[in-house]
Amino acid sequence: MQPAVLIVEDDANLREALFDTLNGDSIPVLTASNGAAALDILDSKPVGLVVSDLQMEPMDGVTLLGKIRELHPTLPAVLMTAYGTIENAVHVMQKGAADYLVKPFAADELRAMVGQYLKAPSQGDRLIAADVVTTELLQVARRVANTQVTVTLNGPSGCGKEVFARYIHEQSARARQPFVAINCAAIPETMLEAVLFGYEKGAFTG
Repeated sequence: MQPAVLIVEDDANLREALFDTLNGDSIPVLTASNGAAALDILDSKPVGLVVSDLQMEPMDGVTLLGKIRELHPTLPAVLMTAYGTIENAVHVMQKGAADYLVKPFAADELRAMVGQYLKAPSQGDRLIAADVVTTELLQVARRVANTQVTVTLNGPSGCGKEVFARYIHEQSARARQPFVAINCAAIPETMLEAVLFGYEKGAFTG
């Protein structure tokens, strides 16, 4: 069964619109009007992606994100914000968000985001290799996973770099920590360094 997308939004009209957009594409959708309700759903329903508003009361999106990272460390979360500043984007990414959406956004943008992050359950040890080369690569990946070295995976688009990256993460001592996949091509050049390496408060004030 495909895991659901959990929409967390305190604006009832927007929450319904987001539900209709994804449900119309036959994507399972659950909704919550606040962070506490979202956590209750996460404890009882299979969820593959959380899409949450940033500005909510009494629990804002960043606080909810922290709870998700603590209780469900491998679950990707996307935050929606009407304040599309570099500081906000960097802040939510550094807190563990998989990505962010700036309101207002097009329905196709939401669909693309969901398609990118709503994945099948973790492969873990169930990853199967049918050829000698891939089997050897998996053995190397398992050995690398037990080290603290930085790993670079090179290859053409579609060759399975992210699959191997996730496999290394799942085999490592950091498996319970979030795996954050970043599409560098989608990040503006002026913001890329801040997202990857951080920034000092007030650095973007002009």
